[in-house]
Formats: sequence, C-alpha cells, structure tokens
Amino acid sequence: MNVRDSEAVSALLEAAGHQPARTEDEADLIVVNSCSVRGKAEDKALGKIGLLCFSKRERPTRIVGLMGCMAQRLGPDIFKRVPGLDFSVGTRRCGAIPRLVERVLAGETAIHEISSPDETPDVPDAHTESGFSAFVTILLGCNRRCAYCIVPDVRGPEYSRPAREILAEIEALARNGVREVTLLGQSVMNYGRANAVWSPSDAPSAGAFAEPFARLLEAVAAIPGLVRIRFTSGHPSGCTDELVRAVRSLPQICHHLHLPVQSGSDRILSLMRRGYTRADYLDAVRRLRAAMPDFALTTDVIVGFPGETEADFEETRALMNAADFDNSFIFKYSPRPGTPAADMADDVSDEEKRRRNQVLLEDQDLRGVAANQRLVGTLQEVLVEGPSLRNAARWAGRSPGNKIVIFDPLPGVQPGALARIRITRAAPQTLYGDALT
Repeated sequence: MNVRDSEAVSALLEAAGHQPARTEDEADLIVVNSCSVRGKAEDKALGKIGLLCFSKRERPTRIVGLMGCMAQRLGPDIFKRVPGLDFSVGTRRCGAIPRLVERVLAGETAIHEISSPDETPDVPDAHTESGFSAFVTILLGCNRRCAYCIVPDVRGPEYSRPAREILAEIEALARNGVREVTLLGQSVMNYGRANAVWSPSDAPSAGAFAEPFARLLEAVAAIPGLVRIRFTSGHPSGCTDELVRAVRSLPQICHHLHLPVQSGSDRILSLMRRGYTRADYLDAVRRLRAAMPDFALTTDVIVGFPGETEADFEETRALMNAADFDNSFIFKYSPRPGTPAADMADDVSDEEKRRRNQVLLEDQDLRGVAANQRLVGTLQEVLVEGPSLRNAARWAGRSPGNKIVIFDPLPGVQPGALARIRITRAAPQTLYGDALT
C-alpha cells in the first residue's frame, strides 16, 4: 500500500511538470512516505527527514515534504520535531502534494494538511510506467479495532472506491500492457461492506456472485489482457464460501493469499481483538485448501504481545504447523501510542521476544523447504519479471503461488510473458527450474 501511494504521488508530480531525479543527491524535491505500524518505522522516517532538512543548509532551495501515516498521527507537531520541513500531508490527501509544492515554491512553508475521518478520501488513479504488473487500491482505512494497531487512527474508517473507478483504472492499465494487478486494502475482502460501490452502469447486473468483493473479482477478471489477479491483505472473516468459489472458478485469480493470523492462542487473540478464534482461522485454511489443494498461504505473526506466556507461544507454533504456511512474516511486539495495547503491561522481555522470533523463523525455514520440495518435478506457469537480482545471467519470475522461480532464459522471452518452468530444485524461499516455453 505504501509502494502504491508513493507511485501515485510520483505520477502526479510528473503530470504537474516535475521530472524524476536520478539520485537523491540530485533531487530538488524529496517526499518521504512514512509508516506508523511499528515504532522502528517512525524512528527511521524521523531520522531520514531530519537529515534531509539539515541538507537544506547547503541547498536552501531544496523542498522536503512528509506524507503518510506518521504525518497523520503527529499532526502539526511534526514541524516542532523536524525544523525546516516544508509540508506534511496525511493519508487521505496525497493527491494534494503537487498543489502543496506549488505553494512552497511561492514562498509558503510548514504547510500541513490532514483529513478528517468523515471526508471522502482522495484516491489518485495515476500510475507511472510500471511495466506488466500494477497495484490498484480498492479499499482505504480499516473498521477493525485490533488492540495493537494504529491503522484505524491514521488511515481512518473503511472506504470502498466505486467499482466504476476501479474498473476504469484497471482497463487503462491493461491497455498499456499491464498483465497482472494486485488489489489493495487493509482488510481487502471487506470491500463494499461499509459503503455502496455498484451502480447499474458499473457492470452487468447478472453475474455469478452477489458479495461485493467476489463480484468485483469477477468484473476485473473479464478485462481483456489480464492474466493474473492478486489481492491483499485478507482476514479470516472474508474467506466466505462465495469468495472461495470465486478464487477457484476465475482462472486469472492466483491461488495465494496473505492471511495474517498474529497468534495461535485464543486468549491472546481475544486480547488482540482480532475477531476470530484459532478454530475459525484453521477452518478458513481448511476450506481454501479443500477447494484448491495447491493453494499457498502466507501470514503475519506477532510475538511477545502483552501477557503472552510460553504456553500461548507454543499454541502459536502449533497453529503455524497445522496451517503449514508457505511463508511467515514475524514481528516482535512494539507498543503504538494511543492503541488499547499501549495501556497493557509490556511484560515480555526484549530477549524473550527475540528468542520467540528466532524459533518461529527456524520453524518456517523447515516448512518452507518442505512446501517447496513438494513442487520439485511440477510444471509451474511463471510470470517473467526479468534478470535475477543476484545473478543477471539467470531470470526470475513468480508462480501463481507467489513463489520466486529462477531459471535460464529462453530466446524471445520478455518480462511480462508467461513461461512454463519445470521445477528441479527448491530452497526455503526460492524455486529453481528449466524453462520449457
């Protein structure tokens, strides 16, 4: 989501006449897109904008701006913490940045714009030349109030974009050569639950699906030129029978879902206010894999949440083994100001958080190897991305299950093409194979 916001602002600035700089040192205008989901992210953003503002002593005409969650959370106080910052814009106003830059060029400074929770977000549909794959925002904000999460405060309540806007954006991308889109939302499967998204002219009234998100998937899948559709992030409550049927029946939808679990302990899940139980989560996993045995699952986990005992942690380990995740992103709990969890005793030591983090990482390496080993000998349809970052002589792409596949390129195969790759070797996070076509 942050990558998409940054891309949209870059495209808007280019449309306003600005040109991308080749390096940071050459830039006359630098905008830092900030994240508040963890304390470390904010610390890094503050350090960065502090250095950039300090650089204005030697380059007094340089403009430095801040956008995103930290700008929304800190409000006007950011100008006290970072003297020399020219503008700060909140999460639902990023489309205003070209206008704010013009105001700075006209002599203003310390300009601050944030959105109120009840206003309609500004969602730019501008894209840079992004090749064959693109992110498309369909839902902003979040109505869930997880105890540890700052997102509802900084990104506001859920707002689903009208379907006609989303479909027009994707149709334009497809006409420009995009073959894969990833639909974005903090709780993406909630699309259409908080506000009306369809009008009679948006899509044919007769379709296979009634739920707003499944109906949107069906409409996106009908756009000529698209070969792959992904969406993130999920929530177990969104894994309805209709959603499962849509993913199974629409061939463009990849059989992969990022489904954060956060904990395997019912007691901790309740304290986290996640809105599901261990059994609920595993039932969602069961239904997805029963319908699609090749379905790949990735997840997020928090270790060391206030009150998490060793028994709670072991329940998380057990759930992760039962769910057999293809990959896991594991985070040490850090309190966020203003969240309910910030008032709880942070009673798991940093040393113990690190230990639990490492245990889960080691577990995941074993699961990742086993999951990938099962794919050795199979034929995977890979969307080609181009030369591998580690070895330019070999190429890389992604399987429908979102696994990186490394292979020797065939003559005439270009980024964006679909290649058939026979898998010959597996590592915890990577597959290797031979291209057949």
